[in-house]
Amino acid sequence: MSLDRIFDIAGSGMAAQSIRLNTTASNIANANSAASSEDEVYRAKKPIFSAVQLDVMQQMEMAINGQDDASRGVQVDGVVESEAPLDMRYEPHHPKANDDGYVMYPNVNIVEEMANMISASRSYQTNVQLAESAKNMLNKTLQLGQR
Repeated sequence: MSLDRIFDIAGSGMAAQSIRLNTTASNIANANSAASSEDEVYRAKKPIFSAVQLDVMQQMEMAINGQDDASRGVQVDGVVESEAPLDMRYEPHHPKANDDGYVMYPNVNIVEEMANMISASRSYQTNVQLAESAKNMLNKTLQLGQR
């Protein structure tokens, strides 16, 4: 794998983790938002990732040249809403209580979201360090001819 492709792969990883951090932040920010009906309540969002693969012709060409890496990074296929059940609480004096006295709260699990945030942050930092290491390797390679 050439070093210039490393920047593309690390960049796609950073972009994906940035979206993951943004959806996690949105989930945490809306964790306690109340609603009077299921249609109005916020639902937790989760990004869907997939590996970006080379097409068949490029894979065959790389196999002929002795290269076997078919991955080009990661992409976000979309952001989906969680199917977890909503949190219904009996609070008859709440201004958003429905006719039965229940208030609907989002299906956001704060502990899970904090774990996602830590994981996404560390993954982002790993991609930054990977790009920095590749940059340093390229600089050292350029300096070899100067001596």
